[in-house]
Amino acid sequence: MRTEVIILQQPMSVCVPPNHEVTLRVQAIGTGALNYQWFDKQQTEVAGGTEPVLTVSLQISGKYICRVSDLYCNYQFTEWVKVRILDEPGVSHTWKGEPHIVIHPISQTVKPGETFTLKCKALGKPAPAYKWYRNGRILPKQTTETLRIENASVDTVGSYLCAVSNILEERWSEAAEIEMAPPDPKPEPTLMATDKVALLIGNLNYNNHPGLMAPTMDVHELANLLQQLGFRVVSLLDLTLQEMQTAIDKFLQLLDRGVYAVFYYAGHGYEHSGRNYLVAIDAPRPYRTENCVCVQKVMHNMQNKKAQLNIILLDTCRKWYKQKGPLSDIKPSAPLGNTVYGYATSEDAEAFEVQDGGKSSGIFTKYLNKHVLKPERVTHVLEQVSVDLGKDPLVRGRQVVEIRHTLTEPRALTDPVRTSGHTMELRRRDACWKQANVLPCRRSLDFQYCGVKVELSFSALFSNVLVVFASLKNSSTMAQDCSLILESEPQMQDIFSGSGRSEEMDSLLVNSGETPDCTLRLCCLQRLQGPLVIKVTLHYTHTQTKERLTESRELDIGRPLIASCKLNQMKPVDRRQESRVHTVDHMSNIRYSHHQNHPRPGRPCTRKAENRLQSSAKSSSMSSNEPEENDENE
Repeated sequence: MRTEVIILQQPMSVCVPPNHEVTLRVQAIGTGALNYQWFDKQQTEVAGGTEPVLTVSLQISGKYICRVSDLYCNYQFTEWVKVRILDEPGVSHTWKGEPHIVIHPISQTVKPGETFTLKCKALGKPAPAYKWYRNGRILPKQTTETLRIENASVDTVGSYLCAVSNILEERWSEAAEIEMAPPDPKPEPTLMATDKVALLIGNLNYNNHPGLMAPTMDVHELANLLQQLGFRVVSLLDLTLQEMQTAIDKFLQLLDRGVYAVFYYAGHGYEHSGRNYLVAIDAPRPYRTENCVCVQKVMHNMQNKKAQLNIILLDTCRKWYKQKGPLSDIKPSAPLGNTVYGYATSEDAEAFEVQDGGKSSGIFTKYLNKHVLKPERVTHVLEQVSVDLGKDPLVRGRQVVEIRHTLTEPRALTDPVRTSGHTMELRRRDACWKQANVLPCRRSLDFQYCGVKVELSFSALFSNVLVVFASLKNSSTMAQDCSLILESEPQMQDIFSGSGRSEEMDSLLVNSGETPDCTLRLCCLQRLQGPLVIKVTLHYTHTQTKERLTESRELDIGRPLIASCKLNQMKPVDRRQESRVHTVDHMSNIRYSHHQNHPRPGRPCTRKAENRLQSSAKSSSMSSNEPEENDENE
């Protein structure tokens, strides 16, 4: 009686290290003698694989199947069997096939809603089976070497284990602890400004008080840094009381909701009855509160504009000065949480400037410029300034920064500007502020009689200081030994012609990229009452007659820079306070009053204005690194 071929024992899959000898067995019954043929995963006959037992030694994983047939063409195939190779160290040569775990699950910290995966791999003959447990309880249907959990939550955290077993033994993996990470804090909204504007004022040439050196460089460097931060900057030097008040009024017109506003002042100042006053260059001697600008009134007006951030930085003295007269009328401001005061010094103390290596700077502004570009809360920036100034041996014990603020948000000078939704306001501010910073265009002048061409270009180191460059652009066969003289009509004051100031000013022009034949500085442009005319005078020798001849050309450049804002429109220019215009090549001598006693290099000088009728000569016996005392008499 014939019977079909029946597989009684299937070969079993294994998981072994490389080159480990593996024996695969099949047991079957049928009619007569049975034939066996083993095939690999490419369904190719295995050479010599014609017995119920197949012995292999592999370096990479493989699959096998066996065909069992009888003499009557009846046959059966076994199930596919896998020989898996895991190249993991740690297997003993005496290993008999019991489960040997080579990869344990790893503890993890996951976020809510995430998917996490645990893996456990083991060697075994036969290949081991896997069961996963969480907190000691079996996880249904999780019987593979990889456990995948989706949408992690508090219900999925805990201790995970994997049981690995075959017919020889059962082994347990190491525990994997799954913890839930705390939810990410809600990102703080990015703080932005709708615009950034700054007004910088430096007073140095006082009519009735000691002159200062540092405001020039202080204002110039801080203006450049604020421009890098996206501020629209107007920087002004040497303003009278009326000019200061008008400039501040123009500045206030730029403020609106969302705007970051910076008001900076370097010059003489004092404190009276808890209020700070900035001394204009035309303040009398003695002065009164009505001769000065009240800082608290400026801040009050800034607050009324509902700007997003109002910052006042004062590099000035705060010596107490008792005087008769009414206080500035100031109403309390609303608690808007957006004001910052950065004082260079504390109450009843002086602020100092120092000349170091040919460069003058206020000590407060020196450290302010060091930190102002940092993307940190503005109060933190001022705290770093305070730390550095406190370590300076020149002023230790004499000057300390004071910071006052009502900030309720961590706003920084580096915050980005977002203009969407504020287009009309931005255009209005842009037009107003550009008006104070527009330079005349480069122009060429032809001298027809001699055939020489002169090019005029312009630069603005401050919003009220214009520098005119004149360059000879072509030679002529009719003219030789040419020289140029620049003049202006009306003649404008040069506030930098004092000792040391001209060189310092010239150093700011080194990187202009031009090598002019003549340069003219025009200062205090806010006092222009009409258009400004540049007169170019050319001196040359006629090549044929050898005569020394002169030709002149004039160029009307209108009201450049701050002159267009008409800060001094209501008050005529006092010609007695102006010195004759000069060129760099032909500089006239300007005499300073006995009050303008500038510090020697390396010696700090106070920014406190004397306020007495008579100044007494005072000899200094301190070393060169001590501040020069200049106390006020009440």
